[in-house]
Amino acid sequence: MKNIAIIGSGSWGVAIAIYLAGKGHNIKIWSFSKEECDMINNERKCMFLPNATINENIQCLMDYKEVIEDSDIIFHVTPSKFTRDIVCEYKKYVKDQPIIICSKGFESSTLKTLDEVIKEELPNSKIGVLSGPSHAEEVSLNVPTALVVACEDTTVSDMVVDIFKSETMRMYTSKDVKGVELGGALKNIIAFCAGVCAGLELGDNTFAALITRGLVEISRLGVAMGGNKDTFYGLTGLGDLIVTCASEHSRNRKTGILIGKGKAIEETRKIVGMTIESIDNIEVAYKLSKKYNIEMPIVNTVYEVLFNKLDPKEGVNILMTRSLKEE
Repeated sequence: MKNIAIIGSGSWGVAIAIYLAGKGHNIKIWSFSKEECDMINNERKCMFLPNATINENIQCLMDYKEVIEDSDIIFHVTPSKFTRDIVCEYKKYVKDQPIIICSKGFESSTLKTLDEVIKEELPNSKIGVLSGPSHAEEVSLNVPTALVVACEDTTVSDMVVDIFKSETMRMYTSKDVKGVELGGALKNIIAFCAGVCAGLELGDNTFAALITRGLVEISRLGVAMGGNKDTFYGLTGLGDLIVTCASEHSRNRKTGILIGKGKAIEETRKIVGMTIESIDNIEVAYKLSKKYNIEMPIVNTVYEVLFNKLDPKEGVNILMTRSLKEE
């Protein structure tokens, strides 16, 4: 059994903690919130996972040193926009533990992926990425799930597989860190668009077209940034895209539904009440498409909807009436 540090007490961080604690590992979660610590430690509940119960071998703390110092491995599960600041706060306590990125997004100010951010702050650390179709609500209840862990060092990915594997968790490995990370980050954008389609009460035909062409855009940009094309047709690309676009658990889809129904961004943020990676990711993906000169009409159109007040219905019309071409 391992001593595991989880940095972040949101739904995904706590879901990982519940699952791994159920396998007998000792878990310490770092949280910035005393309220969340007290709820986890005293009530054995998480506000984001109302149907799950917190195991007794999970402890939530606000002290990085106490969480990290005796750990065998660190799972980083914070909102993307806070990644660098939080790593800067805890990096002095990191020794030789691998760091596994479970967050999905970018550093918007630099357009860097999160592995690039953490490597800049901890250049000697072994860094991996965990991704795949995995709603926190279901993982916390032990619903059968498949994930992929990517790391250039196979001893690290093998360690993660050993920690996670069970009758309800099937694990795969990859060396394509960039592809696995980008698949998980970029799919949130298409999930947001799927929500807009639902908010506009469009049909299954529209939904299928969006997922298919959205995956094309994800893979175009991902390959340009160094990912392997095949990765985007695996668990972290296609798999995560399907579950995030179709599920009622998806906050990115829920956000899109509200925008499709005419809600403003700030009002939508208040209603959802949790981190919405897709909104920040859309702006980053738009800028990356220009940087790498990649054709991404869905991303371009949803960017106009969010940031230049294009009517979502008009956005659909723009996409449907583009010049025709071979698939």
